[in-house]
Amino acid sequence: MALTEHEVAEIERANASGLRPVLFVHGLWLLSSSWDRWRALFEEAGYTTVAPGWPDDPATVAEAREHPEAFARKMVQEVTDHYLEAAAALDHQPAVVGHSFGGLIAQKIAGEGVSVVTVAVDPAPFQGVLPIPASALKSAFPVVSNPANTRRAVTLTFEQFTFGWANALDESEARELYETFHVAAAGNPIFQAVTANLNPFSETKVDTKNPDRGPLLIISGEKDHTVPHAIAHSAYTIQAKHNDALTEFTELPDRGHSLTIDHGWREVAATALEFVDRADVKHVAAVSDTP
Repeated sequence: MALTEHEVAEIERANASGLRPVLFVHGLWLLSSSWDRWRALFEEAGYTTVAPGWPDDPATVAEAREHPEAFARKMVQEVTDHYLEAAAALDHQPAVVGHSFGGLIAQKIAGEGVSVVTVAVDPAPFQGVLPIPASALKSAFPVVSNPANTRRAVTLTFEQFTFGWANALDESEARELYETFHVAAAGNPIFQAVTANLNPFSETKVDTKNPDRGPLLIISGEKDHTVPHAIAHSAYTIQAKHNDALTEFTELPDRGHSLTIDHGWREVAATALEFVDRADVKHVAAVSDTP
């Protein structure tokens, strides 16, 4: 899927800046605009940022709600390839930050040796991550309860959103986030994740042994129902065994799956930014450092 005119313009802006780019990858039930506040914070810190959507994503939340069918049938590798295309168009190797399924894709990008440093926030499980706590199954149930959802886009009810995303928030904030950010999402990636350990060819596979993976931070929300501690920490443990570069795990107390967009987003963003800074990648060479 070709990059959109808007995405190409963002990449050209990043290249013209001469700064280290940070590539943001959103997950299911959000659009790339959910990263706007993070992007401003990273740019204030001296980076340039790019936040492509998934292929065929509508431009706005309003448009997405008018055309939920636009999200149907998307698959993990298709989306990963779209972000790899964006990364390849950058003059400098990007830092990559992803949330939820975007966190899974960020780790896949790292496995390709494309990311100079990676932050995965509450990342969806990749092949080989074995724990599947009950809360994760309940969060996935609105999708996996109907096999036809492999071909459909699924919109969560407010109650389903509250359980999977906003369980650590009061009802008023949960309602505000639901009305501001929530859009339909492809069902297929959830089926891909749920069946990953039964499918040797799963698109959720991550190359955890590539010596060029670079530093990695996994951030987990203590109260996340969708990607509980057991899933996030298992992903960390698998990668820490093989990654010679800095590899860390941090859990933020009292935070749910909405941690990138709720009232505490700045703490999460600052944690990610501190790690990217500590990886000492801000300086870029005069010529392209993209592999």
